[in-house]
Amino acid sequence: MTKNNNKLLIVDDDEIFCDALSRAMQRKDFEPFIATNITDAIEVALSNKPAYAIVDLRIAQESGLALISKLLKNSPEIKIVILTGYASIATAIEAIKLGAIHYLTKPANADQIIAAFEKESGDTNTPLTDQPMSVERLEWEHIHKVLSEHDGNISASARALNMHRRTLQRKLNKFPRKC
Repeated sequence: MTKNNNKLLIVDDDEIFCDALSRAMQRKDFEPFIATNITDAIEVALSNKPAYAIVDLRIAQESGLALISKLLKNSPEIKIVILTGYASIATAIEAIKLGAIHYLTKPANADQIIAAFEKESGDTNTPLTDQPMSVERLEWEHIHKVLSEHDGNISASARALNMHRRTLQRKLNKFPRKC
């Protein structure tokens, strides 16, 4: 990948993951900068003007979705890839609507991330599945849709779902077994 600006912002609250990904991206000729929270990410982006960003969807108790518009405001040409271990259709749609160019699930390697940065449009050859979603996955998707509709507010989402807030938090911390 030839680039005039090879600066890359990596935002994830897992420092070990950030270090490993940073080293992998350095080997691919990127100049990585790491931030482990949204406040630091904005600061790093303002001072370094990265052309690329890899943003975790869940940064401690914060949503990486909130960072997308802030990064784009600072640098409208930045290419942002959301990387998450908690993928859902609702968050994928929101990430793209907010301006991310791609949404990948963990684990993703450096080559997959670079391919996402290079992708300019959708792929009509993406294979369709004959397998319906599991009940657990449908519940997970519905919860994230409601959460998105309530701007990430757990209490409001719990009321809308007619469930206790702690029950909702427990469900959000569990990843559905089958996707």
